[in-house]
Amino acid sequence: MNRRFIGRLAGLLCTGAWLFSAAAPQLAQAAGEAPDQLVQRLSSETLDRIKTDPTIKAGDTVSVMRLVDQKIMPHVNFTRMTSSAVGPTWRQASAAQKKALEDEFKKLLVRTYAGALAQVSDQKVDIKPMRARADDTDVLVRSEIVGRGDPIQLDYRLVKGSDGDWKIYNINVLGIWMVDTYRSQFAQEINSGGLDGLIATLSARNKQLAGR
Repeated sequence: MNRRFIGRLAGLLCTGAWLFSAAAPQLAQAAGEAPDQLVQRLSSETLDRIKTDPTIKAGDTVSVMRLVDQKIMPHVNFTRMTSSAVGPTWRQASAAQKKALEDEFKKLLVRTYAGALAQVSDQKVDIKPMRARADDTDVLVRSEIVGRGDPIQLDYRLVKGSDGDWKIYNINVLGIWMVDTYRSQFAQEINSGGLDGLIATLSARNKQLAGR
C-alpha cells in the first residue's frame, strides 16, 4: 500500500466517518469526551468496522457515502472547514453560494476517501500524548497509523463548540494540512472564475467521480 493511498485513507479515518451505531447514541457518547478520547474512539471504531463489514471492504461507494452522510457530520465543523479552504472570499459569498460550496466540498471529500476502504487490513491508530490546557478550546491531537510499512503521521485540529462537544476542522496527513492544500487550489479557481467558477469546478469534478 503506497503512502499516497494511505494518506487518503488517513484523511477518512481522522474525520471519524465510520461510526456504526445509531446516530443518537453516538452523539450522547461523544458529549463530554476529551478531544483525544474522541479521536481514539472514532478511529478504533472506524478500523473495526472496515475490517468486519464486507460491504465496506468491497468498496461499495453508495453504502460508504450514505454512512458518511449519516455519521460523519456530527463530528466535523464543516462550515469552518469549508470557509477556511475558501479563504477571505468566503465573507463575500451569498448564503446560496456558501451552501453550494459546503455541499460540493463535502461530496468531493467523501468520494475521495470512499475508494480507500477495501485496502485496509491490520492497521491500528496510536494516539500521542496531547499538550493542551484544560481551558483550551482549539487543540491539536497527534497520532500515527501503524501496522504496515512506515508509520503514517495523522494529526487533527479540533474546536470546542458552545455545547461542549469537540469537532474536527482540519487534518494533517504526512505533514500536509488538508484545508491548506485545498485553499491553494481554490484560490486559483476563485482568481480565474470567482466563487461561481469554483462551485462549477467542484460540481464538475464530483459528477466526473460519480460516473466512474
